This record gives sequence, structure tokens and C-alpha cells, in this order.
Amino acid sequence: MKVSGFTFIRNALKYDYPILESIQSILPLCDEFIVAVGKSEDQTRQLVESLQSPKIKIIDTIWDENQRQGGQTLAIETNKALAATSLESDWCFYLQADECVHEKYLAVIEESMHRWKDNKEVEGLLFNYLHFYGSYDYTGDSRRWYRKEIRIIRRNADISSYKDAQGFRRNGGKLNVKPVDAFIYHYGWVKPPEIQQAKQLYFNQLWHDEEWIKKNVAQVNEFNYAQIDSLSLFKDSHPSVMAKRIQERNWKFSFDPTQKKQSTLVRLLYFIEKNTGWKPGEYKNYKIIR
Repeated sequence: MKVSGFTFIRNALKYDYPILESIQSILPLCDEFIVAVGKSEDQTRQLVESLQSPKIKIIDTIWDENQRQGGQTLAIETNKALAATSLESDWCFYLQADECVHEKYLAVIEESMHRWKDNKEVEGLLFNYLHFYGSYDYTGDSRRWYRKEIRIIRRNADISSYKDAQGFRRNGGKLNVKPVDAFIYHYGWVKPPEIQQAKQLYFNQLWHDEEWIKKNVAQVNEFNYAQIDSLSLFKDSHPSVMAKRIQERNWKFSFDPTQKKQSTLVRLLYFIEKNTGWKPGEYKNYKIIR
């Protein structure tokens, strides 16, 4: 079995992306790892090169920031990395630059890839998600967070990144997937408040024009993490590759998990989800096959 990892990144230092930790978290499962590095305003390429792994292959790209409909620029960059993966690979393992996998899941992920490798009906593997927010101590638990997404796909020229690169489609149709009993740790909402605010201003440019941003994105120096509706206290461990970054955190954020800033309807829907596992109205960019 051959596995290609792939991702894309730009301005990793400027916007505090844990790109090295992300790559390292699944590198043991990969025979190669393609990193599409966009032309940056910092030393992002040198940062990726610092890993000094023979598995890592860098391709240099230029982002087309005019592809604003649905954040299409991100899917375009994802597909550049995917296209550079080996044609001999059975699976392609995708992580975004703010996602990591805990080492405790590597064995079950590898077993799943072996199990479904020869079953061509299985086009991808579906992961659970933990979305960290504010600090490494809290996870989002309200309806705003997606619970699952595809992160391993079969190497197939017809499969490509979809919309804003959250998931994948085959010729526009949803992929047939099997669930994996493993989590993706998403750290996109854990950054120093001033960097988080800068990221919000920048990334909204990939979806909207300047007029929309002025009306909808606060023109402040620091992101207000306190505006969140609901969080849970995280009591487990983080991936070991994240240890140094977590230790060096230089800002504080605290939240009362009993505090729920939700309407009566949202509270009801939240209750149903937590007690039945069914999330009314959930968007699913995949088809689970039994």
C-alpha cells in the first residue's frame, strides 16, 4: 500500500499556522508528502524545508485571489497539491495547515486504509472532528461546527477538492465513504488574538470584496474570543507534536462551559443532537456506505 500526504500553505508564520506539526502528525503513515507552498510574505518555504524529510516534496504556487466565489482559491490550491501526488498511490491523506492527528489514532487509520484498499466502492475515509477554540483547553460544541469530513481519498483523477476545500467530490458527486474511528484536531481558532483578527481580515478577502469586509468584519486589533456561544472543557491529551506550541502559548482565554448563549430553538436542537446523535439539518458532503 502506498500513501501520499498532501496539503497547501501560505504565510504560515504571519498567521501562526501549525503547519510543521500538521505534517509531522501523519508523516509516519505517508510514503511521500506534497506541500503546495504559495508565494508568501514570510519564510514559509524555508519553514517547511526545515523538516528535512526525504518524504516531503514542495511545489511552488501563486494564489489567484480573484476566485472569490465560495472560497474557490483554497480548493484550487488543494488540487494543485493533489495533482502532484504519485499516480501509484492507493490513498491520498489530506490535512489542512491547522489540522493534526493524534498519534493514538495512527494504527486504526492505517488498518482502515489496508481494509478498504481493494474495495473500489470505498472512495474515501471519513473522520470525526474536534474544533479547538480560544485556547487549547476548549472545544466548540454548538451546531456551528461540522462534526465529520473526508480526509483520506482514493487516488483517482476524477476526485477533487470541493468548494472552499473543506471536502471532496467525484465529478461533482458525493463520495462513498467509510467512517474511521479517529479524530482530526482542528486548531484554526486557536491563535494569539491579534493574529486571529489579522487572519479573519485576510481570509475573508478570499470570499468577499472590501465593502463586505468593512461592514461585516470588526475593524479592531484583537479578535474577541468571548463572543462564542458554547464550549466544552477539553480533558484529554493533544498530539505530542503540539506540545512545544502549547507550552509557548502567550495569551490567556477562559470560558464558563455552563454558559450557553443560545436561543430556545438552538438549545432544543442541541439537546436532540447530544442525546440521540442526530443533528437536524446537518450538511453532509459525503455518502456513508454500510
